[in-house]
Amino acid sequence: MPANRFSLDPVAVPHVQTPHRRICTPIPVPESLPILRNLYACEPDAMTGMAPVIWDRAEGCSIFDRWGNRWLDFTSGVLATNAGHGRPEVIEAIRKQAEKLLFAYAHPTEIRARLASRLVEITPKGLDRVFFFSGGSEAVECAIKLARIHGRAAGGDRKLRIVSFHNAFHGRTLGSQLAGGIPAMLDGFGLWALGFGLPGISGLTPKAQCPKPFYVQVPFPDGYACENTSFDLFQDSLAEQGVAPDDVAAVLMESFQGGDANFAPAEYVQRLAAWCREHDAVLICDEIQAGFGRTGRLFGFEHYGIVPDLACFAKGLSGALPLAAVMGRADLMAGFPPRSFTTTYGANPVCCAGALANIDIIISENLPARAERTGRVLHDELQRLANSHADIVGFVHGRGLVAAVHVVRPGTREPDPERAFRIVESCVRQGLMLFAPVGRGAASIKICPPLIIEEDALREGLGVLEEEVKKSRR
Repeated sequence: MPANRFSLDPVAVPHVQTPHRRICTPIPVPESLPILRNLYACEPDAMTGMAPVIWDRAEGCSIFDRWGNRWLDFTSGVLATNAGHGRPEVIEAIRKQAEKLLFAYAHPTEIRARLASRLVEITPKGLDRVFFFSGGSEAVECAIKLARIHGRAAGGDRKLRIVSFHNAFHGRTLGSQLAGGIPAMLDGFGLWALGFGLPGISGLTPKAQCPKPFYVQVPFPDGYACENTSFDLFQDSLAEQGVAPDDVAAVLMESFQGGDANFAPAEYVQRLAAWCREHDAVLICDEIQAGFGRTGRLFGFEHYGIVPDLACFAKGLSGALPLAAVMGRADLMAGFPPRSFTTTYGANPVCCAGALANIDIIISENLPARAERTGRVLHDELQRLANSHADIVGFVHGRGLVAAVHVVRPGTREPDPERAFRIVESCVRQGLMLFAPVGRGAASIKICPPLIIEEDALREGLGVLEEEVKKSRR
């Protein structure tokens, strides 16, 4: 079985019955196999990467199947259900809106106006306009387009380069994927994917005639893979690639790097923001995983003491519905004239209603502060785990209720995706829901429970993780 594929062979495990977990069948459940095999037969392999558990319903921090099993959720779906699964307030808002109006394309609606004004109200001054979309990749694409429109106006055809970071993840549409910095996701998606350098396309057959790449990556100062956290490295890296400051339309960075939960030093980001202002480059913060309380602040960029020119939101914005947004300065957001840039399902009335209810919960229950408080327990316990298993845990990174435990081959810094996957698979069989490993070398175990998680549930899940890390050594 490949390291990135869960087995469909049911494994009998001792029954689990705790306050937050219940496993009473083999995993995967034998009766679920026809459903799983049907999915595998009808969908591409790309959709087979998560645990073979048929989600039937979810509530709070719990996931249930129809055969009596219950998992403690350390995924928040995909960092989306920050306020918890199945919140009655969100469900009621969706129900009321669905009975009234389901769809309006780009036609004005009151619910859209309410959500737009609510977002402008809760974000810092400077994020004054909102574009709504269906998903995070769309939002990133929009931000890149807006930045390049601004760059062309400011510096002509020269000022079009987008700078991002090694190991960054910005989405899976072509433009957002090219802007990312994960080597495996860039393989096969270079300039040729834009039609440059291929025989018979635009006459650009010799490789030497290819234009300079629109997307340029520089090291991310995580203090581990890149030990040099000085901002000088940013400038030196651009110079080494022949990129002058006046070539740069925008710098695109995740408020934390999703795969490994890496945060940059605050001083670095502050200098980056000053550099962007000096060179009239747009600073874009990808808040898709960080936004709406996940990191212990309402927005991840608040950790750095800066306000970006553009910010991209999704996931935690709506609480589980397909909704995303780009927010930014009024002058930047004016890059598209009327009717020149719309999206069919963006600002869907049902999604807007759910998002408003979700935002009200996050703010009224002060979930960012709760994430910061509970996050101290998470990071203290994970650091203890890392200290106890220093030979196979390379680092623990994160803030608030997001963390990554990076698994390495004993005594090295080389990622160990096989061991990381075994740990995750064993945790799922014990009733702890985790993603398949992600991040550097696909060897980071991501931990991101709903922000409402109680300390006893968090400790229970971490106990399962610790036990499976110990078992992985045998």
